[in-house]
Amino acid sequence: MSVVGIDFGNLQSVIAVARNRGIDVICNEVSNRFTPSLVSFGPKQRYLGESAKTQEISNFKNTVSSLKRLIGRTLADKEIQEIEREYLTVPLVDVNGQLGVKLNYQGEETTFTITQLYAMYLTKMKEIAANETKMPVSDCVIAIPSWYTDIQRRAVLDASEIAGLNVLRLINDSTATALGYGITKTDLPEDKPRNVVFIEVGHSTYTVSVVAFQKGRLDVKARTVDRHFGGRNFDRLLVDHFAAEFKTKYGIDVKSNGKATIRLMAGCEKLKKILSANAQAPLNVESIMEDRDVSSMMTRADFEELAKDLISRVEAPLAKLLEISGLSKEEIHAVEMVGGSIRIPALKERIASFFGRELSSTLNQDEAVARGAALQCAILSPAFKVRDFAVHDITTYPIKMTWAPTPEEEETELVVFNQNNAIPSTKILTFYRSEPFDLEAHYAVPEEIPAGINPWIARFSIKNVEPNNGEAAQVKVKARLNLHGILSVESAYVVEEVVKEELIEESKDAEGKEDLDAPLTRKVKKLVKKADLPVVSATSSMDAKLIAELREKELEMVASDKLVVDTEAAKNTLEEYIYEMRNKVDGMYKDYVNPADKEKFVNDLNDAENWLYDEGDEATKSAYNNKLAELNKVGAPILERVREANDRPVAAAELREAINKYMSEATSSEEKYAHIPEEEKNSIVEKCVKAQTWIENKLERQSMVKKFEAPVITSAEIRKERDNLAYFATPILNKPKPKPVVTETPAADSAASGKTTPEQQGETKHDDSKDMDID
Repeated sequence: MSVVGIDFGNLQSVIAVARNRGIDVICNEVSNRFTPSLVSFGPKQRYLGESAKTQEISNFKNTVSSLKRLIGRTLADKEIQEIEREYLTVPLVDVNGQLGVKLNYQGEETTFTITQLYAMYLTKMKEIAANETKMPVSDCVIAIPSWYTDIQRRAVLDASEIAGLNVLRLINDSTATALGYGITKTDLPEDKPRNVVFIEVGHSTYTVSVVAFQKGRLDVKARTVDRHFGGRNFDRLLVDHFAAEFKTKYGIDVKSNGKATIRLMAGCEKLKKILSANAQAPLNVESIMEDRDVSSMMTRADFEELAKDLISRVEAPLAKLLEISGLSKEEIHAVEMVGGSIRIPALKERIASFFGRELSSTLNQDEAVARGAALQCAILSPAFKVRDFAVHDITTYPIKMTWAPTPEEEETELVVFNQNNAIPSTKILTFYRSEPFDLEAHYAVPEEIPAGINPWIARFSIKNVEPNNGEAAQVKVKARLNLHGILSVESAYVVEEVVKEELIEESKDAEGKEDLDAPLTRKVKKLVKKADLPVVSATSSMDAKLIAELREKELEMVASDKLVVDTEAAKNTLEEYIYEMRNKVDGMYKDYVNPADKEKFVNDLNDAENWLYDEGDEATKSAYNNKLAELNKVGAPILERVREANDRPVAAAELREAINKYMSEATSSEEKYAHIPEEEKNSIVEKCVKAQTWIENKLERQSMVKKFEAPVITSAEIRKERDNLAYFATPILNKPKPKPVVTETPAADSAASGKTTPEQQGETKHDDSKDMDID
């Protein structure tokens, strides 16, 4: 089972796996380490990732981007209407309260929820990981923005389940970065923490966090986020600038044309990257619209002046971070930079100036999040052994519980989890109730969450509550923020106050004698768990039945996509076969084609080509395979005869070489063959002579056969004869020499010859037969 970490980016995504005692970022089907975060739909199939990128301009009305920004949102969300629409090229719709898109798929107008689209892209990520690791993929950790609310986190988990993934943890992207940084450090302190600030400027979000590292653990101390600051803001700024310039310079309105806008956005993104390393950069966009080519030039100084208001936004989150954490700049050990957009020099200069120190880039800026997610997956997976390293994260928004008042209670709400509360975390709430009651969870400060998202989180109904001895029962409710940062009520139960007697030590008087009047027990009040209470939860998560239905639908679409790909491959194979055979029957295959079959075969090839570009253009996979099989009835024997003509001389040479080798060894006078009986050597010679006669006769007969006729002998038969000769001769020629026979010299002969026997040397021979006890 693979151990996978996924950095689901707004522009592109990265996959990392734990293997070979390390973390590897894996490549997709076109050998890129980054996969575009796009989902596109065509008349026959879906296009995911790289294939969607190739369709982005030509099929922009059916291509969806910014899934990271859209999941868990509704059509009425203020941010969706005022900000995200600007970056999308497909119409947004409401699908049963969820945000969805309307597009054309397989020739029909279709709607999909963003959760479904997110699941489709995760399916692609799963496929890439499985193809690279050659192992099934199930367990994973997905990195998400720390500003995601409960509803967004649940939507990601729902999408993962639809895609067939088991998410061990939704990890905040900045926390994943910190894990990747800290787990490799061998010099972390055991007492005073080492404080490191991580700054990530991605495609759409700017996140800063301060993390305290100690040996074997990390604690996120504080985090601040600008949800609408990132690389895309700079891209959009450049698009607006050059669109206005081209309107004056060329008289074209780029923004009025969707394809032109996408082309200009791609050009501006490229220009921005060039300016990060150069003082100036050109902008050239071919055929932007109306068959017009446009070009311009920008210097880094002009770019920084244009983006000065954007660049100035980096400081406010940094100041707020230090305020929340209570740390001074002097208490910061290092400032680490990650994220693709952090390469903009002016940004780095502004951040370095704020901290008054040099910035660090010890992590891979594009891959740090994915690597950290893979490490977290390895830590949580039972299939992988990793150095112990505890990860203590924090929640971004405070959460409160509300309830209906009772005559005895005045309070109706309580902030259960404060901002920056540790996760995972459990809190136990106490209520006095005589009947079932509901708890509602809300974000305590609605204005801090993304604009438009409902601050309501969940409702928890505590059932089967009854009076206890005529009084309100004491109910304990266990609320938990889990590893994903999702709120739940794990359990509820009734406790009862019970008075118990405890035995105490016997009391003694001053003389050490027992005081018989002193009590030996005392009464103690204790809370005892009496009974568990059922809890019914109402959350934003999808119903299990709906998830199962969408999972089935996703599998059907995967199978449909595969069938389309396989059908296209079968069509291409047929097309290539027609062109190749038609060109070669009058060329290099000419002598191998039976004249009686040639005309009909060429006509069949022409008919197949006409069919392929007419009624066969939209045929099925089986139709293409059947057409190829019909042509192969004549074509396959031709190809076989060509192959045999090329392979037969090689096989014959191999056989002759074997005959010469074994003949030479069998007739050799070398000492290593002297122990082999002559009759066995002669049998090898006979076998070689027989094989020589066989091959010469066969080749002579083959030379009299026309090339388009069936061969008299095949290369396979020749190689079989070679193998038979080897199986016969090799055991004989490799027969080991017999061991020399040792003959004992009689004692009398030894004495006569003047040699000393063992007995004469004082040795005593032991005769076992004389000492043997026989019953």
